[in-house]
Amino acid sequence: MKQLPKRSDVPEALTWDLTKIFKTDADFEAAFKAVQDQNAAIQSVQGTLGHSAAALVAGLTKILDLYQQLEKVYVYASLKNDQDTMNAKYQGYQAQVSSLATAVSANVAFLDPEILAIPEAKLNEFKQAPELALYQHFLDTITANRPHVLAPETEALIAAAGEILGSPSNTFSVLNNSDLKFPVVHDEAGNQVRLSNGVYGTLIESTDQKVRQEAFTALYQVYGQFKNTLAATLSGEVKGHNYIAKTHHYKDARAKAMSNNHIPESVYDTLVHEVNDHLDLLHRYVALRKKILKLDELHMYDLYTPLTGSAPLTYTFDQAKAEAKNALAILGPDYLSHVDEIFDNRYIDVMENQGKRSGAYSGGSYDTPPYELLNWQDNVNNLYTLVHETGHSVHSWYTRHNQPYVYGDYPIFVAEIASTTNENLLTEYLLKTQTDPIVRAYILNYYLDGFKGTVYRQTQFAEFEHYIHQADAKGQPLTAEFMSQYYQKLNGQYYGDSVINDDQIALEWSRIPHFYMNYYVYQYATGFAAASFLSHQITTQQPAALDKYLNYLKSGSSSYAIDTMKTAGVDMTQATYLKDAFKIFETRLDELTELLG
Repeated sequence: MKQLPKRSDVPEALTWDLTKIFKTDADFEAAFKAVQDQNAAIQSVQGTLGHSAAALVAGLTKILDLYQQLEKVYVYASLKNDQDTMNAKYQGYQAQVSSLATAVSANVAFLDPEILAIPEAKLNEFKQAPELALYQHFLDTITANRPHVLAPETEALIAAAGEILGSPSNTFSVLNNSDLKFPVVHDEAGNQVRLSNGVYGTLIESTDQKVRQEAFTALYQVYGQFKNTLAATLSGEVKGHNYIAKTHHYKDARAKAMSNNHIPESVYDTLVHEVNDHLDLLHRYVALRKKILKLDELHMYDLYTPLTGSAPLTYTFDQAKAEAKNALAILGPDYLSHVDEIFDNRYIDVMENQGKRSGAYSGGSYDTPPYELLNWQDNVNNLYTLVHETGHSVHSWYTRHNQPYVYGDYPIFVAEIASTTNENLLTEYLLKTQTDPIVRAYILNYYLDGFKGTVYRQTQFAEFEHYIHQADAKGQPLTAEFMSQYYQKLNGQYYGDSVINDDQIALEWSRIPHFYMNYYVYQYATGFAAASFLSHQITTQQPAALDKYLNYLKSGSSSYAIDTMKTAGVDMTQATYLKDAFKIFETRLDELTELLG
C-alpha cells in the first residue's frame, strides 16, 4: 500500500531551506525574545504621536520595525509548522508566535485611534514636514476609516482577543491537516492508496469513474462524520467576523472585510450578478461534458476528469519548472531572473509528506525569500499551481525590492491578479505551441475547468459565505443541516440539470479552508477575470502593456488596490472586464466543442 513519506524521509533538495531566515532554531528563539522585548517597550510610544511631526515619524518607525521583526519570526514558525503539523516542537513555535502577534496587536492598538485624535488641521500641518512624506498614503488609509475606529482602550481589548477569535480557524486547520484520518482507496491500477486531500485531487481526475466515485464517497464520508464539529468551527468563525464588524460600526461583515483594502462593495455585487447572468455557459459546458463522457448520469465527481481521456501531458517537477520558464519568458529577462532565483535556491517545499499542510501557497515576509509550499503530483494541474504560486512569489520579490517596508506588502485583492495572469499566460503559451488536436483539446478543457473552478466555483463560494454571514447576523443557528441544505441548493443552481446534485456535495462547505479567511474567495474570481484581460494585453503586445504590468507588481500597497489596477489598465469597478472574460470562455468552449465533434 502506498503511504505518504515521513518528513524525515523527504530528499533535502525537495524541501525549502529555512536557514535563509534563521540558521538554527536557537537563532529563531533569540529573535523571538528580541521581539518580545521590543513589544514590551512599545508602550513608550503611546501618547506621543500628536506632539509633533518628528514625534509621529519616530513613533511610526518604532511600531513598523516591531511589525517587521514580528513577521520574520512568525513566518519561520509558520513554515516550520506547515511542513509537518504533527511535529510538537513546531506546533509550540506556532502557538508562541500566534500569542506574541496577539500581544503586539493589543499593545499597538492605540495607533489608529491616536492618529485620529490629532485634529485634522494639525495633522495636515504635520504632513507638510518632509520627514512625513513617506507616510502620506499610510496616514490616508487610517483617516479614511475614521468612523470605524474606536477608543484606544477598546481597540486594545479587541486586539487582545485576536487569538480567541482565531480559535475556530486554528481548530479547523488542525482537524483538516492532522487529525482527520482518511481511508484506503484504489487508484487506476488497483493499488491501495491512503486518501489525503492531495491524493484526492489526483484521483478525482482519473479517467476511471469507479476510482473517482470511490475517492469522492470516501472523502465525504470522513467529513460527514465530523460535520457537526466542522459546523461549529465555521459558525464560530462567522460569529467572530460579525462581532468585529458590529463593534466597529460597519453595516455587516462584508463591508468591514472589503474596507480593509478600500474595495467598493459594488465590485462584489457586480461579480455575483455577472456570473449568474452567464450561468448558461456553465450549464452548456456541463452538458458537453456529459455528452463527451457518454454518461447516462453525470455526477459531481465527474466534473474534473479530462474530456479527452488520459492526460496527454504530464510533468515531473523539473520538467514543470522548464515549461513554466518557457511560458513566462514573455514577461522579459528580468522577470525570469527572479523565477530562476526561486527555482534554484530551495525556496520551494515540493513533496507531500505525512502531516504536511494541504494545498499550496506562496509565503514569506519582507526580510525573507518568497517561499512556496506545494504538494506535488506529476500532472498539468500542478504545473499550473507552480506557475500560480510563482506569480505570487515574483510579485512579492518586486514589491519588497521596490517599496519601503511600510508599503512592502500588497492587498489580497491585487495578489490573485498576479498569480492568475501567470496561469493565463501558460494557457496562451500552450495553445500557441501545441498543435496536436488531442493535446489542444486537453488544454482547452483544462482552461475551461480552471475558469469553472476559479470564476464560477469561487463566486458560488462567495455567495454561500455572504449568505451564512447574513443568516448568523439575523440569529439563524449555523448548523450542519442548515448550511448543507443551502449549499446543495446553490450548487444545483450553478451547475444546472445536466449533473446529479449528489448528496455528498452538500458537505463541501465543511472542507474549504478559505471560508475561514473573511471574504477572501471572491477575489479569486475577480482576479482571474482581470488577469484574463491583462494577459491578453501582454500576449498581443499592446503598447506599454508589459511596462504597466511590471509597475503594478512593484507598487505594493503604495496606493489603493482599485487605483493600482486602474493604472495597470483594468477598471474593476465596471463590469467590462468580467464580460470580456466570459467572451473568452465562450470562444474556447466553441473551439473545444468543434474539436470534439
